[in-house]
Amino acid sequence: MAKKQYAFYPGCSSQKGASASNFPTSVGVVCEKLDIQLNEIPDWNCCGASIGYGEGGELPRLVINARNLAQAENHLAGQDIVSGCPACWLATRETVERLHESDSLLAETNEALKEAGLNLKNTVKARHIVEVLIEDIGFEAMKKPVVKAIEGIKFAGYVGCQTNRPFGIAGESFENPQYLDRMIETVGAEAVKFDQKVTCCGGALAFSEPDKSQKQIRDIVESAYDHGADMIVTPCQLCQANVEIYQSEINKKQGTKFSMPVVYYSQLLTVAYGGSAKQAGLDGQLIRAEKLERIAGKQ
Repeated sequence: MAKKQYAFYPGCSSQKGASASNFPTSVGVVCEKLDIQLNEIPDWNCCGASIGYGEGGELPRLVINARNLAQAENHLAGQDIVSGCPACWLATRETVERLHESDSLLAETNEALKEAGLNLKNTVKARHIVEVLIEDIGFEAMKKPVVKAIEGIKFAGYVGCQTNRPFGIAGESFENPQYLDRMIETVGAEAVKFDQKVTCCGGALAFSEPDKSQKQIRDIVESAYDHGADMIVTPCQLCQANVEIYQSEINKKQGTKFSMPVVYYSQLLTVAYGGSAKQAGLDGQLIRAEKLERIAGKQ
């Protein structure tokens, strides 16, 4: 079967030594099993993420993302640009849509891109890898490679705010999206009811206003415990980092005893597809996902 080809934008958090460096490990296994080929965009740059909305202005923010789009057009023509990071996805998609809406803004962007010897036609579609899995591959196809059902583990599907707003997955509810629960069930696990499904983890407030962020993180983790979850699963690198890392800080400050593993959907799929704990990137967890590791270790 011919592989489906996409221009891949990894994003900074997935680089070696970064907070989500274990994420692309599991994504690679999933793509191999599902005949997806991610072709990394040559010489890509940071999307700017939240810092791009500071005092630099709209045009610089759009230009840095337009550069990635132009690189994709030049080197990977005809391929949708796909990101695993919600912040990268939102920044890239916003750029595509803003430049479609305004010919003058596209002209200004291309004037800036001349300095890099680039010109953007704005023909590339910006997508999240979860969109690709659901809309291009589908749940039935995702189920076919399963050789180790993730039985006996209950997951709280934590979508977060970025992969859900303002675009989301086609046909999904913004208030109560079901796609992550369906992915959990596709691999044989149980998706618990979870009333914090689309709550923000606090994002960069973890640095500027930690008490506010940690209040939100505590609500997310407590809800997962209250609904009987063994683990939280998310599609978002920032959500994964914040909700996992700050549990220990909350424990110190507030006397809680949180120890809730927070994993990526791709790690569930990798284990279900027969991958080892290392192939799933489970060795990169701060809070060990021991139940998932045990399933990964079964012959």
